[in-house]
Amino acid sequence: MNTPAQSVDIRELIDANPLSRFQVGILVLVGMAVVIDGFDVQAMGFVAPAIIHEWGISKAELGKVFGAGLFGMLIGSLALSVLADKIGRRPVLIGATLFFSICMLATVWTTTITQLEVVRFITGLGLGGIMPNAMALAGEYSPKRKRVTLMMLVSCGFTLGAVLGGLLSAAMIPAFGWRSVFYLGAAVPLLMAALMYWLVPESLQFMVLKGRKLDTVAQSLRRIAPAARIDANTRYAITEQRHSGAPVGELFRHGRALVTVLLWVVNFMNLLNLYFLSNWLPTIAAGTGMSTQTAVLVGTTLQVGGVLGTVLMGPVIDRVGFFKMLVPSFLVAAVTIATIGQPNIALPLLFAAVLVTGFCIVGGQPAVNALAATYYPTTLRSTGIGWSLGIGRIGSIVGPVLGGELIRRNWSNGDIFLAVAVPAALSALLLVAMAMCGGAKTGPVVKDALSH
Repeated sequence: MNTPAQSVDIRELIDANPLSRFQVGILVLVGMAVVIDGFDVQAMGFVAPAIIHEWGISKAELGKVFGAGLFGMLIGSLALSVLADKIGRRPVLIGATLFFSICMLATVWTTTITQLEVVRFITGLGLGGIMPNAMALAGEYSPKRKRVTLMMLVSCGFTLGAVLGGLLSAAMIPAFGWRSVFYLGAAVPLLMAALMYWLVPESLQFMVLKGRKLDTVAQSLRRIAPAARIDANTRYAITEQRHSGAPVGELFRHGRALVTVLLWVVNFMNLLNLYFLSNWLPTIAAGTGMSTQTAVLVGTTLQVGGVLGTVLMGPVIDRVGFFKMLVPSFLVAAVTIATIGQPNIALPLLFAAVLVTGFCIVGGQPAVNALAATYYPTTLRSTGIGWSLGIGRIGSIVGPVLGGELIRRNWSNGDIFLAVAVPAALSALLLVAMAMCGGAKTGPVVKDALSH
């Protein structure tokens, strides 16, 4: 007598079991890819004072270099996230890691601002594919009870990479020159790409929805839930709709339009702040008379605050929701950003204000990414995260370029930081609007998108 085929819901199975070493390994490896992403993205801000000194250029000229890299990330995020929802997160993540590794190596050979702009733009194309796919994989291999915490810890790798970039830059630039930072930033991703190729599988839900490599799905599920009976006859329940239309258009269907737009604008505002601060804080600090090493440490403090914010926010959001955590954080950030620009501010107060700002702004960005990853279903997850980050990265371009323009116009530091405090306050208001239209425990909309 034939035994009826067993039906397994992958999401329910992952949610019902403790986190396995297999899942931890996946989370660590994709998190390390994000660490290298953060290191490389922030490297330009840390080496900026040394390039200004060596090339004899003005601070304002570097604004276009910052913007070029971020524009490349915008294009890469939009294009590669859609590609990942078609061919898979794994090949796009590995390919993007290899690509930006090669581009980082090319950076050391630049000798003019124009060359640097071009190379940073091309590098950004690869960097744009890292975060959306790492976050998508992290969310799809995490149990629901810890999903936000784990996604934010993976996303925290970006900030951790920026911190390591600051500490290593402060030590390496005086000893070996600014190019050594990019040599390191090129070498490590090669190793990470190889490790991910051998050890990180594709998203299980994605493979089932696409009808691909079901034997790999079975092997992975047995490692996640050893007690589960999974064999060649097992069938996998699919609770999501397959979308036949354009993935980007699906972001605006089934009641998702308003939340999608609000996510995009919150990303725009917060990334404007994040990248203005990350790129210009060391240079502006150096302009007040600090040594290059102290100025780099001011910038590194921003990222240290971001690591603390990410680690501490995740568990709180899992308990009380995004809204109750993020709205107060962005309001506090508006105050501390304005404080940073005050004339003759004492050094301990400056470091404290930068630390709190990093906690709220840099630490808040992984939470916004996790919100997008939680809201969109598997078939749209990379597209949802990628387009939210991609549109938001318009803000990441505007921030550094705006900073260069305000410096060129001789705005005082106090006026510059007061202006940058405004987007933080607007982010809080937009999240309130999102909460009002979502109304779930998690504040803004963490309803199960699978119900659509």
